[in-house]
Amino acid sequence: MVNLENMKKWMTLFTEQLLENKAYLSELDTAIGDGDHGNNLARGATALKEALTVKEPDNVTDLLKLTGMTLVSKVGGASGPLYGSAFISMAKASQESEDLAVLLEAGLEGVQKRGKAMAGEKTMVDEWIPVIEAVKNKNLTTELIEKSVEKTIDMKATKGRASYLGDRSIGHIDPGAMSSSYLFKTMMEAGVYDE
Repeated sequence: MVNLENMKKWMTLFTEQLLENKAYLSELDTAIGDGDHGNNLARGATALKEALTVKEPDNVTDLLKLTGMTLVSKVGGASGPLYGSAFISMAKASQESEDLAVLLEAGLEGVQKRGKAMAGEKTMVDEWIPVIEAVKNKNLTTELIEKSVEKTIDMKATKGRASYLGDRSIGHIDPGAMSSSYLFKTMMEAGVYDE
């Protein structure tokens, strides 16, 4: 169930995960990208923690909008605009619905509109699509989240910087899929997904 309290908890847990795993995310990105995914997201996480303390949003829409705007303005590389677009799209959808699947679908639409990525191209989309399906079918588990990340290992990147590597991108976890897995695991931990 989506409400302001569990959504705030979700964002707090997500920012903690990004800060804790900063080095690991950058390490994953060093193999197939420019090595800054963890550092970029950690900068956004720090800014978001501060913004949530100072501004104290009083509804879900404002919280999602603040999250999106902070990530867009503070996170460099591709991840800031992608995550920012996701949260801004979720904020818009939250004006009409409190259904988690509807919000996540709007977030995915924002990501795809910005990044033009489809399933199977070794991007964060490959984590979002199976998670949203599982949320709709009420069978989301931590195992499903982890397995979806692992599936990106065998994929050949055809989007983003990793696509320059061609076949050499195979054999590595996509860093965007990994950071998205933290997003969805903390969503479960915060009780936003409670099936």
